[in-house]
Amino acid sequence: MVSAAPTLPRRALAWLRAEWMLGAFGLLAVVLAVADPQPLAAYRRWLQRPTLAGLLGLMIAIEGIRDSGLVQHLAGALAARVHGLRALGLLLVTVAALLSMALTNDVSLFLVVPLTVAIGGVSNLPVARMVVLEALAVNAGSTLSPIGNPQNLLLWQYGHLSFAGFAAAMLPVFAVMFALVAALAWAWLPRERVTIEAAAVDGHPVSAAQATLSVAALLSMVLMMEHGLALYGALMLLVPFALLERRTLARLDWALLATFAAIFLSLGHFAALPWVGRALDGLGLDRPLPLYLTGIAASQLISNVPATVLLLDRANDPLLLAAAVNVGGFGVATGSLANLIALRLARQPRSLRLMHRVSIPFLLVCAPLVYAVVHWL
Repeated sequence: MVSAAPTLPRRALAWLRAEWMLGAFGLLAVVLAVADPQPLAAYRRWLQRPTLAGLLGLMIAIEGIRDSGLVQHLAGALAARVHGLRALGLLLVTVAALLSMALTNDVSLFLVVPLTVAIGGVSNLPVARMVVLEALAVNAGSTLSPIGNPQNLLLWQYGHLSFAGFAAAMLPVFAVMFALVAALAWAWLPRERVTIEAAAVDGHPVSAAQATLSVAALLSMVLMMEHGLALYGALMLLVPFALLERRTLARLDWALLATFAAIFLSLGHFAALPWVGRALDGLGLDRPLPLYLTGIAASQLISNVPATVLLLDRANDPLLLAAAVNVGGFGVATGSLANLIALRLARQPRSLRLMHRVSIPFLLVCAPLVYAVVHWL
């Protein structure tokens, strides 16, 4: 007996279960818009269109690289040359952290996570654990650089600091974070040798032309983002792909893009509510410890970039605020949008639960250590 195909309501319910974050933040955005209507200009500001355009361009370029077979080829080569899972894990964590300093935390994840998934496809590397570690690593690595993440860029410009001065001030914070990530990777990954499935490695031919074009597209997109031209960069990729590679566009994770839009709208609106501002005014943010704790707590509630915008004018120490909101990227997955990117790129079962089992205790250990280092230095 042939089972009946799922009905439309069942398919819709299954989709809502899978995209619960989009539904939750979308609902919050609608509720806030009804309860507290704002001018259209405010919604445009909260939507952060350049960020969404940059994300779209990166997704297109990475999908092209995947289709070319380049990632699978590199995965097989790397897995064949590193013999222990712990050594391989530490290498990937270090690469993710270093890339995040120059290319930002989200761009580095678009490079490292697909490589990790591909390595897991040809070896015994525990992909879900590695992706969680890489999310932690890019949050740590991007802390050191003024251009490593949006909150650092904002605070660097606001504080009128030199590039080297900002990096020097954040070096102790980064050192504590990365030492904890490396220690976690060493303790959490299995003490086993890398086992490679030869058939899986051999089954991925590389299209040199497509790989070259896709890598060039990725580099051009990063360059356009660096110069504030993300919208033009995304259009430069979207138009030719729409004309020539519609199947690639169809495979993009459009729900991820919609989820980010819902997060930006809902959390941006929430942070702008008058009663939120009044509550913050009574917290004594002119003192170090309340500022540090508020930065972390706000990051857990509304993500670290909106938290930075919310606290910027109330903080008399932008470097301490930078430490707080970067530490606040750990904990719940929405503390840093890079966490959500990592989980969606990997698409591993129960990865959100796994991240919280690790990231929340990580925050509880990391936060006091970072404050102690910053306070003593």
